[in-house]
Amino acid sequence: MSAVPYRATFVRLLGFLRPYRVGLAVSIVLAVGSQAAQIALVWLTGRNVIDGALIHHDRHRLWLTVGEIVALGFARAVFMLGRRLLSGKQALDVEMDMRSHLYARLVRLSYGFYDRHQTGQLMSRATVDLQGVRFFLGYGLIFFFQNVLTVVSVTVVLFFFQWELALIALAITPPLVVLAYRYSHIAHPTLRDVQQRLADVATVAEENIVGVHVVKAFAQEPAEEAKFEYRSELVFDQTLKVNRQRATYVPLISFVPLLAQAFVLLIGARMVARGDLTPGSFSAIFLYLGMLVTPLRSLGMWIGQAQRATASGERIFQVIDEPEEIADRPGATPLEPGPGRVRFEHVSFEYLPGRPVLQDIDLDITAGRTVALIGNTGSGKTTLTSLVPRFYDATAGRITVDGQDVRDVTLISLRSAIGVIAQDPFLFSATVRENIAFGSAGISDGEVERVSRLAQAHEFVERLPQGYDTVIGERGITLSGGQRQRIAIARALAVDPRVLILDDATASVDATTEAQIRTGLRTAMEGRTTLIIAHRLSTIALADEIVVLADGRVAARGTHDELVGTSEVYREIYEHGLLERQFADAVEARADVA
Repeated sequence: MSAVPYRATFVRLLGFLRPYRVGLAVSIVLAVGSQAAQIALVWLTGRNVIDGALIHHDRHRLWLTVGEIVALGFARAVFMLGRRLLSGKQALDVEMDMRSHLYARLVRLSYGFYDRHQTGQLMSRATVDLQGVRFFLGYGLIFFFQNVLTVVSVTVVLFFFQWELALIALAITPPLVVLAYRYSHIAHPTLRDVQQRLADVATVAEENIVGVHVVKAFAQEPAEEAKFEYRSELVFDQTLKVNRQRATYVPLISFVPLLAQAFVLLIGARMVARGDLTPGSFSAIFLYLGMLVTPLRSLGMWIGQAQRATASGERIFQVIDEPEEIADRPGATPLEPGPGRVRFEHVSFEYLPGRPVLQDIDLDITAGRTVALIGNTGSGKTTLTSLVPRFYDATAGRITVDGQDVRDVTLISLRSAIGVIAQDPFLFSATVRENIAFGSAGISDGEVERVSRLAQAHEFVERLPQGYDTVIGERGITLSGGQRQRIAIARALAVDPRVLILDDATASVDATTEAQIRTGLRTAMEGRTTLIIAHRLSTIALADEIVVLADGRVAARGTHDELVGTSEVYREIYEHGLLERQFADAVEARADVA
């Protein structure tokens, strides 16, 4: 993912505020009211209290001014309350919009994108980075406007009171701007690295949580702890670098305004002593200078917050700007009804340029037939079947379903016509019913039960604590491998596909479970074009025809009897399968005797 330019990122972040510009405008108005009340409070304190009531011993004026101060203080509190409530809601709205926008992009990106990026990295963008952006857009931006307003308004008032002292106060602006500019350019790349390091930590944590069984099985807890500690130390080192930068620049930015205060105090006191300035005006000027110094001293903090938000925004926009490698072409039409004929016309494919996985595949699969794809590991079987539903696009040639190029039809219509059953099917942490109905909106309970019976899943589902309403664990962990496979078969059948793809669906189960699954598959394949990636002879036996792949090419094609005598690759696979079957039978017989 390429980096997004800094200024462009900042502008795009502000774009997420566009739907809430009315609320933003109201927040700014409330901030203006709050600052106006604060300025009026200082004015009343200097002119009315000190120069008016105290010097002239005017009790009536003193009480009147105190009442005005209380009223202004109450008004300021109301303005601040309204601004904070609006800003808080606006921050959450922006975060929700960005998260929805990011998620919508993630679910549309192709398999290739997820092949290249780690889950932890993407989760970090959807959580940590979004929170940083939310805080800035919801609070930091209003804070910035309020500080700018304070600086401008207080400067005007200072010139009204005493222009010489106002010039002294403003003399700090150039060095502050230089320091702030320097700090922003140093902080941004460092903060971007911090966000990346945090994502690395999230990646390690996610991998160890998902793969906890593997970690424990190989007793790698100490090694994984060390890996996590190393990544955490990198975060610590980079964050420490950020803190050192802040420790260097923020005190400098805070110190410069204090110089202005010192000079104003020295010169203003001498002007009061000479009678050129009233005590009340001097007090007001000094209080206004304090109001001016506070936002200037906070400049470093605001810059750091803006830099962190921008660094987070860069990482978010890297995902949002990622092109959809697999998307509907302009003018794509729905896949027309048909029996399910699949044709590969001189298809080639490569994941990386110059490293072909498939080369000049030419296959015509008649509708309703079952074809087994076999071959040694790395021969391209899974890749070939992944091209039919356009999980990837062919590098050369084309694939048609019922005469239509799969790249010319809409993805939703294409994938609705194809059922895919993987070797290790993914099930959601939801009820059995919800998992079966996942790809079939509006499917009735009766239809769920019907496809479950076809998949030979109904009996064991009925024995679950709540039947079809039983919530299975994450990734279906509470079910056996065979049970997960049968639910996956039912899920595929629920969409009533014309093409069925079985990616070694019985490779990881025992013989008894395999027989049950095979019964379900035989029923599922009736009337459907089926592509089976197979290694076991029992699964190959389900096929009407066998295609042998070797080094990304079609090495042979025919029935079992034809290939045993003509294909060396098939004969080798077949003989190896016979040995496996004989060994399994011997083990089973020995167990029966024992």
